[in-house]
Amino acid sequence: MTDGPYKSNEVAEIATPVCGVNYICTGATFTKAGVNSARSVRMHSPNLQIDIYTDSPSEIPDGIFDMVHLIADPHRRSKVDYMAKTRFDRSLYLDTDTRVVKDISNMFDLLDRFDLAIAHAHERQKKSNLEGWRCHIPDNFPQMNSGVMVYRRTPVVMEMLSDWQAAFHTADFNKDQVTLRELLWLSDLRIYILPPEYNVRYAKYIKVWTPSEAEPKILHFASFHHEVGIIQGLRGWRRQLRKLKNAYRDVKKA
Repeated sequence: MTDGPYKSNEVAEIATPVCGVNYICTGATFTKAGVNSARSVRMHSPNLQIDIYTDSPSEIPDGIFDMVHLIADPHRRSKVDYMAKTRFDRSLYLDTDTRVVKDISNMFDLLDRFDLAIAHAHERQKKSNLEGWRCHIPDNFPQMNSGVMVYRRTPVVMEMLSDWQAAFHTADFNKDQVTLRELLWLSDLRIYILPPEYNVRYAKYIKVWTPSEAEPKILHFASFHHEVGIIQGLRGWRRQLRKLKNAYRDVKKA
């Protein structure tokens, strides 16, 4: 591990970068959830390439993914092992409990200026989420939610991801965001904080947004993990969309 800083000015520009979405999941349940999430990407951003890394390739139907990659030595946080293996110049990593509800292809445009873009963790004041690793970090530089991250395939970013992988396997935390927080804190990477509509963790936030304030782009609800069948997954997704529409309608009436 180099532990940063990762110098973003070492980045070389690519004239026409290849952009794509990656899912990294283990086990049949999470793989099926990833399939349902990928369907939502196909619906709203049909021109994006989509890859999946999994140890359960038999759960993958035809016509959803451009490439299927096999995970060796799977574990619950296999994403730390495989995010740096992306074949795309610009990658969007999505957790399997996400659903895309609007076109997200312009997320990659952020990488014209930044090395990576990510949202703050939503329960960032929770005591366990303020836990440190090796150095003190101010509370107002909270954990980032690693379930939605767009990043460049450049030496400096790949170095950070490699350090994150090593840190997860040696630091003895159950979650990956503790070590990610410190590595980003110590880095010189150009980091952009995504607006909350690109990583909506709880439906309650939508109820207080007016249409002029924010429009959800990516829903990130743990309940989507339980909607693993194709039909059930679509129904669960549609239920959430109906809730969104009802919330907006109620706001307009107020």
